[in-house]
Amino acid sequence: MNTTSNSPESLGNNAAAAERLARAIKVAAGEFSLILVCCDSIPKRQQILKFLKELSSIAIQELVLSPTDETLYTTITNNIGLSHPQALMVHGLESVVAIPQLLISTNLMRDEFRKNLHFPVVLWVNDEVLSQLVWLAPDLKNWAATTIRFDAANPKLVENQVLWA
Repeated sequence: MNTTSNSPESLGNNAAAAERLARAIKVAAGEFSLILVCCDSIPKRQQILKFLKELSSIAIQELVLSPTDETLYTTITNNIGLSHPQALMVHGLESVVAIPQLLISTNLMRDEFRKNLHFPVVLWVNDEVLSQLVWLAPDLKNWAATTIRFDAANPKLVENQVLWA
């Protein structure tokens, strides 16, 4: 059954997805876990993150990739330094120019994530990046549980900043 993004069922699905994300982050606290979150709307991502921060007691650090980033592991370790956040949200994969190379290198370096990052890593992706991840980094993709999806935002909902009924 197809639903529109402003239907009560869709709004309930977004709330349930946000709660699943908060729970996945909480359960993985203190150990590496890869969590994939798919949302094509940047404004909706910001709303979801704001809601998530209110919902969760875990401190979530954010990292926005630049278009010139070539490796995910090195970018993460260079940005967090010696600190180990409780959770890390990575945004901007869709803006990376060399996304195929970044995904392939991430797949090759996947064991380093588990060895050295003792916190959940949430990768925000859109449908296009998710598709490339499946093809170019299948081993990495297999580490993640089911992808948490948020419906595409209805422009009226974004304008009114309403996510859930």
